[in-house]
Amino acid sequence: MKTIINTTKAPAPIGPYNQATLVGNTLYTSGQIALHPETMELILDDIQTETKQVMENMKAVLEAADMTFENVVKTSIFISDMNNFSKINEVYGTYFNPDTAPARETVEVANLPKFVNVEISMIAVK
Repeated sequence: MKTIINTTKAPAPIGPYNQATLVGNTLYTSGQIALHPETMELILDDIQTETKQVMENMKAVLEAADMTFENVVKTSIFISDMNNFSKINEVYGTYFNPDTAPARETVEVANLPKFVNVEISMIAVK
């Protein structure tokens, strides 16, 4: 059985999906981009600010499922330009304890929704 997770503290879905699905003790999140949850406007000032908004959106989804970044076991990072990797990684790394950081992959892609520069999804376990 699955439980749909949605919160107003993260951007509303812009398509036929939910922010996350909880199956048993495992949470599967949809990808988050840098949409501000209240205004639904993109935050694209610079790659660090964009990444911080993505991570704050993800934090809100995790909290809606009574989880934190400590529960995250796997992340997927999609970026439009691998040259931004170190700047994205710098912000991303502030949300995790290096000793317990999750597994992850980072993939450069041709385009992302709304032509943003970074999208992140996660799997977390209680």
